[in-house]
Amino acid sequence: MLWLADAELAAAVSNAGALGVISPYAGMEKSADPPENLRRQIQKTRKLTKMPFGVNIPLDLPTSGLLINVVLEERVEIAVTSAGSPQLYSDLLFSAGVRVLHVIGSVAHAQLAESCKVDALIAEGAEAGGRIGRDELSLASLVPQVVDAVSIPVIAAGGIADGRGMAAAFALGADGVQLATRFIATEECLAHRNYKSAIVNGRDDDTLVTRRGIIPTRSLKNEFALKLAKMEKTGASVESTLEFIGRGRARMAQIEGDIANGDVYAGSSAGSVKEILPAAEVVENLVKGCMEAERRMQRCLVFRKRI
Repeated sequence: MLWLADAELAAAVSNAGALGVISPYAGMEKSADPPENLRRQIQKTRKLTKMPFGVNIPLDLPTSGLLINVVLEERVEIAVTSAGSPQLYSDLLFSAGVRVLHVIGSVAHAQLAESCKVDALIAEGAEAGGRIGRDELSLASLVPQVVDAVSIPVIAAGGIADGRGMAAAFALGADGVQLATRFIATEECLAHRNYKSAIVNGRDDDTLVTRRGIIPTRSLKNEFALKLAKMEKTGASVESTLEFIGRGRARMAQIEGDIANGDVYAGSSAGSVKEILPAAEVVENLVKGCMEAERRMQRCLVFRKRI
């Protein structure tokens, strides 16, 4: 949600009792300055909510160091880092009292992040939308192994869209969940209507993973993704693949609404997203659905005990 997680959405999520996270590129024009855009988003979020919120910093962005400086200058309390080693900025963030959650996709990466003293891990399964871990471990396989390997809190991400998925993550040992695809289809999200509709109309088999030779990425099947998959299947070189992808494909879909030629990031949970709702209602439904799933599990256990 690099272009989408702006102040309005983050504030709506935080005001509903969850943790909203903003992105440095959200709502930004192509030629704008990411650090200054992030500063505006942080300041705007503070006007919209008194609740905690976080900032997402992909460490492979060319401006990641400058973005970290903005986080420090604006005294943000929570940073979500990804796409790189937490060794890069963890000491700097910790010295300022920032709590760091780092996204990982394997046990080895989880243990490295823990050794860097991050506060919590986000274990992202291959069901997630956008870039995923090179090992492509499913959430059900990844979370229990990470939980067993580390002593810090673990948040499950990837393929979760409702309370049942939330309850399943807790059963696997997670301490919390992170959702992205579900929050694209919300009223507060600035995503183009075409993008939201593509997710709502998605089926269980409507996503695919491409770019395994570069950075594995899950998107909805469209003209761009299917052509890219065909190129890779027929042995296209990395160079020709990158040339075909070009730049700005994600923004093309998310902001401009070109869902034929853009990169329509979406998790495999898209098939479970049936309508566009207010963010607060999504959070409320998550909690209600999770509680119902837990009650169902209890009933199953009681029934099994009786027989």
